[in-house]
Amino acid sequence: MVARATDEGHRASTPLELLFDLCFVVAVAQAGLRLHHALLEDEIAHGVGRYLMIFFAIWWAWVNFSWFASAYDTDDVPYRVATLVQITGALVLAAGVPRAFDDNDFTVVVIGYVIMRLSLVAQWLRASVTDPEHRGTTLRFAAGVTVVQIAWVVRLWLPDSWGLAGFLVLVLAELLVPVLAERAGGTTWHPGHIAERYGLFTLIVLGESILAASTAVQTAFDAGAHRGTLLSLAAAGLVIVFGMWWLYFDTPGHEVLANASNGFVWGYGHYLIFGAAAAVGTGIAANVDVDLHAGHLSGRAAGYAVAVPVGVYLASLWLLHRRPGWRDVRAWALTLGALATLAAPLLPGGIAVIAAIVAVLVIVKTVAGRAELSEAPDS
Repeated sequence: MVARATDEGHRASTPLELLFDLCFVVAVAQAGLRLHHALLEDEIAHGVGRYLMIFFAIWWAWVNFSWFASAYDTDDVPYRVATLVQITGALVLAAGVPRAFDDNDFTVVVIGYVIMRLSLVAQWLRASVTDPEHRGTTLRFAAGVTVVQIAWVVRLWLPDSWGLAGFLVLVLAELLVPVLAERAGGTTWHPGHIAERYGLFTLIVLGESILAASTAVQTAFDAGAHRGTLLSLAAAGLVIVFGMWWLYFDTPGHEVLANASNGFVWGYGHYLIFGAAAAVGTGIAANVDVDLHAGHLSGRAAGYAVAVPVGVYLASLWLLHRRPGWRDVRAWALTLGALATLAAPLLPGGIAVIAAIVAVLVIVKTVAGRAELSEAPDS
């Protein structure tokens, strides 16, 4: 196991990485399902808080695997076995999501999380033996991850009143491990490969939103709900998700990551991208519930269940995809679009308004991009 080249040609995601993503989406689906249930009961603060906590575990394990693989994927037997163990941990974590949401019992979630993380520690230790040039970095990663996993287990025995504070401290510790480890020497991650990995997971969470919304609409049809209202809601939801896809992939990620200093912003900022994209489908499903007069959520609160994740998504796109040349209408459009989205539930037909805002942003960004290309000097 030696470091791979940062400029390796034709570097693409492997079938094992794709399997890893597909298995992780099981945990994402469980988190989204429990969030939907919490919204239905009008337990917004509880549901959102639990969703953000569980999604951190899912996202952070995925992030660490992806960046390690970008630097050290050997695709041999030990590497494959270690990755399959990480996938097993993700499935264990998914099995613990309902108990964490309903009973504040994170035992199974932590067990799954620790399985994923300790398998990654074994990978870092292997790299430390076979890649002397980066031994300082790999050993820092192994030591840091191990210490934090012990702390996660200890947190299970803390009083409930200390739970949130302990969680926030450990999140900070997790985020600091790569920062401190990379100071010993940067790992050789591949910009094109990382951009593709993040793009593929963005597709998966957007697809999860489409599935959640489609299932909700189908259930409403079966229950005899008003078809015109449901069709308009489904159409608006599709426009929103399609627009989110367009806005994300209209700017090539590898161009942003060509500057290595953008790596941490890109890697950490996608917590908001992934979490928001996965939550949009839950918000659309909540609006279907309101139309069916199911649960206790108000119409305006259901509107915000879509507006908030879309607004966060748009603001995060501006943060991650901004470039020096973006002192133009595109930067302003994404910023104003995020603000307008948050105001949309105050208007009649709020979900349709959000869809219109996203569609306008797609048009503005596309036109501005074409204008930039036409003004560029011939090569």
